[in-house]
Amino acid sequence: MGRRKQREPETATIDAVTHDGRGIASTDGKKVFVAGALAGEEVRFIRRKRRRNFDEAELLEILKASPDRVNARCEAYGRCGGCVLQHVSIEEQREIKLGSLRDNLQRNAKLEPREWLQPIIGPDWHYRRRARLGVKDVAGKGRVLVGFRERHAPYITDMRRCEVIAKPVDDLIEPLSRLIEHLSIRARLPQIEVAVGENGVALVFRVLDPPTDDDLSLLRKFGAEHDLRIWLQPGGLDSLQLAWPEQDPGSLTYALPEFDIEIAFEPIDFVQVNPEINRRMVSAAIEYLDPGPDDRVLDLYCGIGNFSLPLGRKAGEVVGMEGAATLVERAGANAQRNGLENVSFRCADLSKTDGSQAWIKEQWDRVLLDPARSGAAEVVAHMRAIDPQRIVYVSCHPGTLARDAATLVHELGYTLQAAGVIDMFPHTAHAESIAVFSK
Repeated sequence: MGRRKQREPETATIDAVTHDGRGIASTDGKKVFVAGALAGEEVRFIRRKRRRNFDEAELLEILKASPDRVNARCEAYGRCGGCVLQHVSIEEQREIKLGSLRDNLQRNAKLEPREWLQPIIGPDWHYRRRARLGVKDVAGKGRVLVGFRERHAPYITDMRRCEVIAKPVDDLIEPLSRLIEHLSIRARLPQIEVAVGENGVALVFRVLDPPTDDDLSLLRKFGAEHDLRIWLQPGGLDSLQLAWPEQDPGSLTYALPEFDIEIAFEPIDFVQVNPEINRRMVSAAIEYLDPGPDDRVLDLYCGIGNFSLPLGRKAGEVVGMEGAATLVERAGANAQRNGLENVSFRCADLSKTDGSQAWIKEQWDRVLLDPARSGAAEVVAHMRAIDPQRIVYVSCHPGTLARDAATLVHELGYTLQAAGVIDMFPHTAHAESIAVFSK
């Protein structure tokens, strides 16, 4: 057999860029994806992986830079897998995400909205109030690493701080590393959950072995020094134990001031990560849904009531549905907290919707959908029976949104009135979006 052809550096002009920041060049009739290259740039690259329909390449040198290229703010950028677009101006990042949404709707759903909405934008640094940090005791480095996974490997990034995590946790990466290095269970503590509320900051330490009294003393001291709530999680989600402060300070909270709503959540609950974007997203979704005092609104995948509760200020009745019983309980408590007697919650596994459920046959005027990345196909399949006049769909994956939009429009007769992007995760490849459907 002949020897494999030696890889050599090549030069090309980048034609386009993917949603995750890879430039696309065409050489000899084959596409090459060059990580970190931008549209219009002339670059030198070397192919690292050859595939049947395309190759993947490493960027070696930028010969002619795009005006949209900026210097990354984070020292760990390029190694850390948390962000992939810091080298792109924030305006161009939003254009890339809009392009991804437009491409999915046009190519996969054969749809064009009647109106393209202005993007919902907000702070692009120190916005992330929820995060999961990996922890690894690395003997070769002589230290404990705390941070996100590396971009191209399943290892924890060697980082000292984070530019996207909310304050004060952004500056606590290195102090957390030093803290864990002094614990007897430093090799048995794989992750830390971060939750930042408007009334406090919680860190949940996942512990595989019980901490010693000395460990607990160090953790409590760290909590006191940095004004943190310290929790331990030795098992499942129901095993949380408060280590600091001594008296339970109660739930974390965030506000939706436009609707006079305060929502309580626990450190492990799902909440939207970008608080300012969330406020603007909720306001926009309710404006697009346009409920009136006589309308009955169904909020599917409702979580702890992020949309249901403010909807209760506008609609006659709101029913939220969620698969996790703990979140349904939390949502109900939030309705009581805000004095909303016209908002109720039910526990339902929406992934198993088959048309036989009693709630499908009830009368609904408006529906809000906020599903996970897998989308809402099981619910959308029965939207004819649910029969709302208007639907607002908040999506965290443009591909599944396009799939469900195609069903709503081509099979069920709805019109795609409007669509746009929500920049919930600046500097990352995650593309949130919103779409409005009407009869």
